[in-house]
Amino acid sequence: MTGAEELKAVAILVPADFTGHAADRIEGTFRRIGIERADAALVTDEMRRTVRGIASFAGINAAMMDALPNLELVASFGVGYDSVDVGHAQAKNIMVTNTPDVLTEEVADTAVGLLINTVRDLPRAETWLRDGSWACKGNYPLSRLTLRTRRVGIFGMGRIGQAIARRLEAFGLPVSYHNRRCVEGLSYPYHATLKGLAEAVDTLISVAPGGASTQKAVNAEILSALGAKGVFINIGRGSTVDEAALAAALAEGTIAAAGLDVFASEPNVPQALLDAPNASLLPHVGSASEHTRRAMADLCVDNLISWFTERRPLTPVPETAHVKAQG
Repeated sequence: MTGAEELKAVAILVPADFTGHAADRIEGTFRRIGIERADAALVTDEMRRTVRGIASFAGINAAMMDALPNLELVASFGVGYDSVDVGHAQAKNIMVTNTPDVLTEEVADTAVGLLINTVRDLPRAETWLRDGSWACKGNYPLSRLTLRTRRVGIFGMGRIGQAIARRLEAFGLPVSYHNRRCVEGLSYPYHATLKGLAEAVDTLISVAPGGASTQKAVNAEILSALGAKGVFINIGRGSTVDEAALAAALAEGTIAAAGLDVFASEPNVPQALLDAPNASLLPHVGSASEHTRRAMADLCVDNLISWFTERRPLTPVPETAHVKAQG
């Protein structure tokens, strides 16, 4: 058989909500098997026998991996992979890949746009024009906040955090950060604790990944340290924020404003945040341009192709980077 014929015999499981371009490429390259959702209860005997890879937006848990004894690779669509049980994958010698780099600049652009919207109240200013208020009521009220003189802290100084920092430097804003560890080669001031960072800045941008170590890391204590002029932006994961504490901080004036693109239980947004006039909210659109989502889809599928042709991944997650293909 040719290489193309061999790939066409490889069964890849694709949940129904997967992105169209990637699903089409998988259909044309592999033997695509559809499933309603990533649920072990839906796995058939045929899937158990034949599936060697999964390509998915959705979380892949241990039960799903256990249900597929021939599974070699989980190709996760997105840079964040906290919804994949990588510990179980590691234990079972299953490779996990994600799609870093190709979305970095888009998400950084969104973060800066969300920051400006939050500080300058631009969405409500546009509504003021569109609903006729400008014509009948006069100029939109002056914004209470400004980027001028602000000090920015970034929680999570990975690829996206660094891209945001570069943009903010061009705005003339000082940047510092908190990470699990100091990043070698960066000149930005490093704070060993998130509270220390919050105390040193008045604008906190979270780009932190999800997972147990960051669960509700941005809590009432951190928001209080940020202060009454504080602005909080979250472009990372909703699970990193205590949303009840954030809603209370916005209502009570503990901080001045917040801009959020991610939430703990998407697409469900707490009513208290929806009601907050000092919150700018987006429906998780950080990487959501046709250009970037296509690049992410291509990288997701290219990981599958590389694994099943050259027996190596292109972008393995750190936890499974050591996993070797068998045979």
